[in-house]
Amino acid sequence: MTSAGPSLGAPPAGRGFRQLTGVFTLVAGAGSLALFAAGSPGNGAPLALAAFVSLALYCRSHPLLKSFVFTAWVFTFVAASMFHPTAFGSWWGFDLKNLIVPLIQIIMFGMGTTLSLQDFARVLVMPVPVGIGLLFHYTIMPLTGFALAKLFAFPPEIAAGVILIGSVSSGAASNLITYLARGNVALAVTITACSTLVSPLLTPLLMKVLAGKLVPIKVTAMVLEILNMVIVPVVAGLVANRILYGSGPWYNRGRLVAGLAVAGLALAGAAAALPTTWWGAFGTLRTGAILGFGLIAVIALAKLLITILWGRGTGWMDRALPVISMAGICFVIAIITARSREKLLTVGATLILAAMVHNAVGYFFGYWLARAVGQGEVASRTIAIEVGMQNGGMASGLAMGVLQSADAALAPAIFGPWMNISGSVLASWWRGRPAGDIPEKGKSSS
Repeated sequence: MTSAGPSLGAPPAGRGFRQLTGVFTLVAGAGSLALFAAGSPGNGAPLALAAFVSLALYCRSHPLLKSFVFTAWVFTFVAASMFHPTAFGSWWGFDLKNLIVPLIQIIMFGMGTTLSLQDFARVLVMPVPVGIGLLFHYTIMPLTGFALAKLFAFPPEIAAGVILIGSVSSGAASNLITYLARGNVALAVTITACSTLVSPLLTPLLMKVLAGKLVPIKVTAMVLEILNMVIVPVVAGLVANRILYGSGPWYNRGRLVAGLAVAGLALAGAAAALPTTWWGAFGTLRTGAILGFGLIAVIALAKLLITILWGRGTGWMDRALPVISMAGICFVIAIITARSREKLLTVGATLILAAMVHNAVGYFFGYWLARAVGQGEVASRTIAIEVGMQNGGMASGLAMGVLQSADAALAPAIFGPWMNISGSVLASWWRGRPAGDIPEKGKSSS
């Protein structure tokens, strides 16, 4: 894994700016609440949006609250889409829902750039904790989602969304949360990589079994969509990782890197130019191939300019991709929220409660069952995080792309931000209580 988490022990920076944004957040928040209470939502909405933006900036400048920046921006986009849903409907006749899958593909590509083949091969070094993590992830979470959908008697499409968010792979954010919690990051990355790799088989199967009576589940279509939206971009990201961080001297040769950029563009153009009939049953993979080859070309070109010609190293990618991913997820959530605004006003509170229970069950049983089968403290914490945190982007894309339902995408849109909140809180709790059996790099604790 090439990315690193923030330093929680960093000294406070920009104290004056932090104080200013903190005061403004309180004043704007109080003002918006007063206007809403007075029956003037039109005047309260701009203040509420300003308060959320200010809150995100405050968290960004606070050394202990940096892990909540993403959540603050999610709240900002959700508020914007609730107050102004038409702004996230269409632009100049282009329906913004058509951006959801490409945005998720970019996010998955970014996840792939943090992985290497070693992350998949590491399962041979620590097969037991990886196997336990995968087993618990694909049993505890989908079954809990199914139980909650029945318990709260959600409408069929929303219930299918609850089951869907429980049936997808673990998300890349779990790796950062594991890092912050001082867990076994190598184990976390491997479980994430392996759960993503098996998702084209397990997610459609689980949805067919658990949600098939709620909404029509087209297994083949879902398999192809996962390959297109997740697997192809992740594989492209693995190639980009090799281009960026390859240790051989040829990876820093300008002519080779330029050749890779040209090859990526040529292959992307070829994939776009091929007639649909040529793709046959695999036509769904066309967009993933175009975007994957195109992004490889972009990465190679960026390395040629920034690293080789300007000599600025590769740290720019570690800084850029999290920002791009965060912006993409926020925009996807806003598009979904705008389309299901009325339904969200009806079942939003219940969905939030379901998200909290679903997430807590994953953490609780992931940890204690791991302990029960003999895993050590560090491995158990890591497995708990990997079990409890889902790939919300993948679930959102499947809801919109395969189920064709904005209502089904509501649960991923709500569960995702909550997972980041709860994960950050859990990481802070565990970080303050270091385990005594921290494993060596690449080894599990048992």
